[in-house]
Amino acid sequence: MTPRLRFAPSPTGDLHVGGARTALFNWLYARHLGGQFLLRIEDTDRERSTEHAVRAIFDGLTWLGLDWDEEPLFQHAREAAHRAAAAQLLQSGHAYRCYCTTSELEQMREEQRAHGAKPRYNGRCRHRSDAPDLPFVVRFKTPSDGSIAFDDLIKGRMVVANDELDDLVLQRSDGTPTYNLAVVCDDAAMRITHVIRGDDHVNNTFRQLHLYRALGLTEPAFGHMPLILGDDGAKLSKRHGATSVFEYARLGYLPAAMRNHLARLGWSHGDQEHFTTDELIAAFDIHEVGSSPSVFALQKLDSLNGWYLRNSDLDELTDLFAKYLDREGIAVEVDHDRSWLRQIVAAQRERTTTFKEMAEKSGYFFRTPLELDEEAAHKHLRPVVLEPLRELRDALAALDAPLTAEAVKTPFEAILARHELKMGKLAQPARVALTGSAISPGIFDVIEITGKQRCLDRLDAALAYVERRATGELAS
Repeated sequence: MTPRLRFAPSPTGDLHVGGARTALFNWLYARHLGGQFLLRIEDTDRERSTEHAVRAIFDGLTWLGLDWDEEPLFQHAREAAHRAAAAQLLQSGHAYRCYCTTSELEQMREEQRAHGAKPRYNGRCRHRSDAPDLPFVVRFKTPSDGSIAFDDLIKGRMVVANDELDDLVLQRSDGTPTYNLAVVCDDAAMRITHVIRGDDHVNNTFRQLHLYRALGLTEPAFGHMPLILGDDGAKLSKRHGATSVFEYARLGYLPAAMRNHLARLGWSHGDQEHFTTDELIAAFDIHEVGSSPSVFALQKLDSLNGWYLRNSDLDELTDLFAKYLDREGIAVEVDHDRSWLRQIVAAQRERTTTFKEMAEKSGYFFRTPLELDEEAAHKHLRPVVLEPLRELRDALAALDAPLTAEAVKTPFEAILARHELKMGKLAQPARVALTGSAISPGIFDVIEITGKQRCLDRLDAALAYVERRATGELAS
């Protein structure tokens, strides 16, 4: 049988980190087994489900590089099948109609709390033989004795006594299915062989196994992943910072780095830290996932992202950076082509951790006119550099456009020798003149990327600034 795994999110918000890891683990294991990865949108809660959230799920998975093998299944479209399953369970005696009102159920729970008992449905309607013309829900008739067990792919043997499970509602009074019934019906219809999901679904699995058996359906294998924690050891939440996948995309993280980071949350492969996608697929085994919670450490993600910036294919990075600028609406005010953007990525990738930081530190390439940092200008654009800086301006003007780092190097070094200056004594004033800042990539790269005419314009402005300081017009 072909392995078939699925990711089944509810479309009520963005794709969050926990869901993204669930999708990734299912996708990796499906690809590792040579199987199929399917997508189901669990949208039976029509009031909370939105088209925007559905699109966010699709876009988040696509950004992560996770593809699916069949058209997504929308759970609400299978309501007739869910109703038929509830009717089958009623017919076979595995379910019953419950006419208890909300107030009656609340009174039941209050009495149980008063006696120190666990609040739960007490089975009041389980043996009821009449059929009044009143609203009802359909409840599963959970076996009252014995236990239910399964071998978890991650946690090992799991057992619970049946008397710990109450008679769960399968169908609401309006005829719509509840989560557990819909999931079992749909997983069976999709021929799912492995269900890999979060630790918080363990209790659902016991209940669902009862439903599989009562409906005569083939049970899949189950695996439950541990929680993801924040740096403080608490369950990951918004107070730890970004939690949705697209928040990290907007912050300029790379899909490959996020895949790598998520894959390592609970799983490892020896001492290997960095994986290509093919390496992840080849190595990933759900049986090697640990059962202890994992910490989503932003510092670790930053480190991974920096590594991928430095080591990924430059052309691929350039395409991703261009998409990032476009998606975030970051304006590039100068005429440019892809090769120019590629130069920026090449110059900045050793100096930055994310695309957001890269864009921020490349603002002087993107914008005109230039804004001078006052402190940097006061420190480096002093009267003593007036002549060397003017000579640099004239030397660049004499070179054929476009300027290249290699072509600029010879006249630059000649000016240093002529004035007996060390590199920094001219490079720093030139850097401030061309970028407005004392921090940038190498000065020859800066000159090449900035381009001849903008270099001349910015050097002219810097020379005018130095001259005003020399004449006392500006404070020295």
